[in-house]
Amino acid sequence: MVEKFSSIYRLADVTRLKVARADDVPEGGTLKFAFTQNGKPAEGFLARYKGRLVAYENRCRHLPLRLDFPDASLFDRDGAHFICQNHNAIYEPLTGLCVRGPCEGQSLRALPVEIVDGDIWVLV
Repeated sequence: MVEKFSSIYRLADVTRLKVARADDVPEGGTLKFAFTQNGKPAEGFLARYKGRLVAYENRCRHLPLRLDFPDASLFDRDGAHFICQNHNAIYEPLTGLCVRGPCEGQSLRALPVEIVDGDIWVLV
């Protein structure tokens, strides 16, 4: 059964959330969005890196804190990795794998992305 709530579709335990238009996320850019997981508020982010759109839960693997800086930036100065504002853990953008820091070897929780008619949908 599918229930429609504005731009949200619920399919069993999966929610398909419309978060932006594809051209809203430029190369090297990020966009945060809110969603609910198990009845609790959560936050995710979209990023475009090397032409690919990826989405992850905005939560560090070391401590349950948001990754982004107060200006909402997630990429390091070189634009090559995501960096956690709290303890400088470094994550690969295309895989979410932590390659340096206290959570090395762990990965961000990936959120599947679909583009339909220019709209970005994320499965949460």
